[in-house]
Amino acid sequence: MIAVCATLLAACDQQKVADAVNAIKPDSMAFGGLRIGVSTVEDVRRQAGKPEMVWEDDDGAQRLEYPRGPNGLTTWMLDFDANGKLVAMTQALTAQNIGQVVPGMTQDEVRRLLGKPATVAKYALSHEEVWSWHWAEGGVAGDGMFNAHFAPDGLVIRTSRSDAPGHEQH
Repeated sequence: MIAVCATLLAACDQQKVADAVNAIKPDSMAFGGLRIGVSTVEDVRRQAGKPEMVWEDDDGAQRLEYPRGPNGLTTWMLDFDANGKLVAMTQALTAQNIGQVVPGMTQDEVRRLLGKPATVAKYALSHEEVWSWHWAEGGVAGDGMFNAHFAPDGLVIRTSRSDAPGHEQH
């Protein structure tokens, strides 16, 4: 019995180590070689590790979310059909996706579009919760923070932009 527990514990620890290593792999190693229409959910999990979030649609399709580091500039969304085949692989933190965040969206809708925010802050005086994503906005600034401001009911009330940590204007 002790040997079985030790084996299970070792396997659990190995999985934690594998997930940690996969989280810091360069995108080319984590997602390179995946092929639309060929790669499966199992292929992706083996190569990229455990996703941060999995959304399952009523028709059996799935979306796996892979944010790349706590302040990384990319979040990959991998979409699978009901048969578990990869149908799309997109970088979520783009100007196009950020432009889709509008007042009235739910936190779930924003999360499914952009992925896990780098930070979440609650402001008691303004009664807002602000989710922020670090992204490569390009231009002179290079990178910045996109912020979605949520009301207590969990709906977007506005969006804003701020400087990325360490890039504040003085």
